[in-house]
Amino acid sequence: MIRLVCVLIGYCFGLFQTAYIIGKIHGIDIREYGSGNSGTTNMLRTLGKKAGLLTFAGDCLKCMAAIWLIRIIFGKSYANILPLLSVYTGAGVILGHNFPFYLNFRGGKGIASTAGMVLTMNLPLIILGIIAFFGTTLVTHYVSLGSIMVYVMLLIAVPVLGEQGAYGMAQPYRIEMYIVIAALALMAFWRHRANIVRLLHGNERKTYLFKKQ
Repeated sequence: MIRLVCVLIGYCFGLFQTAYIIGKIHGIDIREYGSGNSGTTNMLRTLGKKAGLLTFAGDCLKCMAAIWLIRIIFGKSYANILPLLSVYTGAGVILGHNFPFYLNFRGGKGIASTAGMVLTMNLPLIILGIIAFFGTTLVTHYVSLGSIMVYVMLLIAVPVLGEQGAYGMAQPYRIEMYIVIAALALMAFWRHRANIVRLLHGNERKTYLFKKQ
């Protein structure tokens, strides 16, 4: 039951659609432009770097805020599984971001929210996440590939760190955590399926993060 509560709280936070809100301020529905995705990259390409940065910050912070709230509420009573509950909360935020009910379940791909979840975890994961995304994106200029590599990193690093005692949880809870991460990775890969096809065919659009537009 506590897991469901965390997912639901996270989903409510995920409903804050930063890109959609900023788009409306500019008089557009961002989902009708560019890739049709309500996320950072589409905002960057459609409305520029400032809008893209604000979108990333909003989507990242909403996940961090949800996890911080869970830790405040359940930090004492569920201290032994708090990392697991944090991941469930992050999963809820990503679901709310990707599938907002009031927008006909048309949202984003959840990468900025995933970044927020990673930033609430341990330092090694934060460093690896930054390397995975920016290292890949700055070399290839494919934001989608950088996003995918973040989840590849999580699939490898979370179990490795977990088995080294990084989360302080009993094995059944660690395995449950790995399963949730794997489910999020599968969803991210599915949401990026068109990008993956374009990457394989060499016609994915490049994005230059630090180039003047």
